[in-house]
Amino acid sequence: MKFYSTNNTDLRVGFKEAVFNSMPQDKGLYMPVEIPRLENKFLNNLDQYTLPEIAFHVSQNLLGDDIPADDLKAIIHDAINFYAPVVKLEDKVYVLELFHGPSLAFKDFGARFMSRVMSYFLEAGEKQLDVLVATSGDTGGAVALGFLGVPNTRVTILYPKGKVSNIQELQLTTNGQNIRALEIDGTFDDCQALVKQAFTDQELNEKLRLTSANSINIARLIPQTFYYFNAYAQLLREGISKVVFAVPSGNFGNIGAGLLAWKMGLPVGQFIAATNANDTVPSYLKTGVYQPKPSIATLSNAMDVGNPSNWVRIADLFKDEPEALKKLIVGYTYNDEETLQAIRDISKKYNYVVCPHTAIAWKALTAYQDEQNAKDTAGVFLSTAHPCKFPDVFTQDVAGKIVIPQQVKDLDKKPRHATSLSTSFEELKTYLLHNV
Repeated sequence: MKFYSTNNTDLRVGFKEAVFNSMPQDKGLYMPVEIPRLENKFLNNLDQYTLPEIAFHVSQNLLGDDIPADDLKAIIHDAINFYAPVVKLEDKVYVLELFHGPSLAFKDFGARFMSRVMSYFLEAGEKQLDVLVATSGDTGGAVALGFLGVPNTRVTILYPKGKVSNIQELQLTTNGQNIRALEIDGTFDDCQALVKQAFTDQELNEKLRLTSANSINIARLIPQTFYYFNAYAQLLREGISKVVFAVPSGNFGNIGAGLLAWKMGLPVGQFIAATNANDTVPSYLKTGVYQPKPSIATLSNAMDVGNPSNWVRIADLFKDEPEALKKLIVGYTYNDEETLQAIRDISKKYNYVVCPHTAIAWKALTAYQDEQNAKDTAGVFLSTAHPCKFPDVFTQDVAGKIVIPQQVKDLDKKPRHATSLSTSFEELKTYLLHNV
C-alpha cells in the first residue's frame, strides 16, 4: 500500500516510511492512496470472526504486502491481547468498553500496534528511534506502556502542566527505562504544536531519528478501526444490523478511524461527534465554517483540543463528497456541569460508572436518539477510559462503585520524574539535543 500527503496527493511513500516519518515535511498527514472496500462475505459474517481475526483481515487489506501475513498476525496477537466488549445497558443503548488494555484507555489499540510495527521495521544497527508524543491525558500512558523496554527506541512525552489527572500523570512519569516525560507550562495545543515544529526542524532531523506516536501517525489510526468492526460483529450476534456510534472527540483520531471503517464498508448509519466545550467541529457542522479556537480546560481533559489534527484526514476522506460528510456526522457539545449530571444520571439509571469523556458520548447518543426516534437502530457510545483515572470528578456514592485495578494501585509506589519546560520551541530543541 502506498500513502500520500493530505497536502500533496502526488506524493507516494510505503507504509514503513509513513510510520517512521509520521508527518510529511509539507506538514500534511499520510493517507492511503486506495481505501479498499471489504468483501460482502466478510462484512455480512463478521459475527463469525474473533477480534484478532478481524484485525488481521482489515489491516492486511489496508497494508497489502508491506508486512507478510504471518508477521502481521504475530504483531496483532501480541498487540491486541485484550478484549473490547459491547455491554448492553438498555434496549438500543450499548457501551463499547475500550479500557481493558494495560493503560486502561482506548489508545492502547493504536499505541501497542504502532510500537510493534516500529519494532518490526527497525533493523539491527539502525539509528535509535526518538518517539515524540504530545498528550492531553491518555495517549501518553498508552504510548509509554506500548514502547516500554522496546529496544533501540526512546520516547519523550509532552503533557500540559496541571491539566491531566493524577493517575494519568503517574502513568507518564513513573516508567523510567526508555520513557521520559516533559511537563509543559501550557495547553495540549501547545504540546502538539511543539511536536509538529520538531518534525520540521532541520537540525533536529539531522541529529535525531524522529517519529511521532500521536494520532497524526497513520499506524495509530489503522488499529482503531478494529474495534468498530468488532463492535458490529458483537451486535450481529444479537441479531442487530443497524447501528450508530457516538464517539467522544478531541483530536478526532477516534472518529476518524470509524469513518475509515465506514469507507471500507462497515454499515454504520450515523457517527455522532461528542465534544466538550472545545466545539470546533460541531460548530463547523452547523455553520459550514471551520474555525480553530484556543483550547479550553475541562473535566474531560483528553478532549481539550481546539484545533484537532485529524480533521484534515476526515476532510480528505470526503473531499469529493463534502455534503455526505455533513450527513454522516452530527455534532453535540456539552459543558462540565452537563457532563457531571450525565455521570450521575448513568450511575442512577444503569448502576454503571463512566469517565467524563464517556459521559459526554452517552449524552450525545441519547439526545440523538430522542431527536431521530430511531427505534430500530442500536446506539453504541464509546467508553474511552476507565473511570478510576478521574477520581476527582465523582461524588462519593458514584466513586464507591468503581473497582480500582491493581496496576493503578501499584503506581503510587513508584518514583515519578518529569522535566518542566515552557512553551518555547528553542527550549524543547535544546533539551532534545543535549539529552541524548
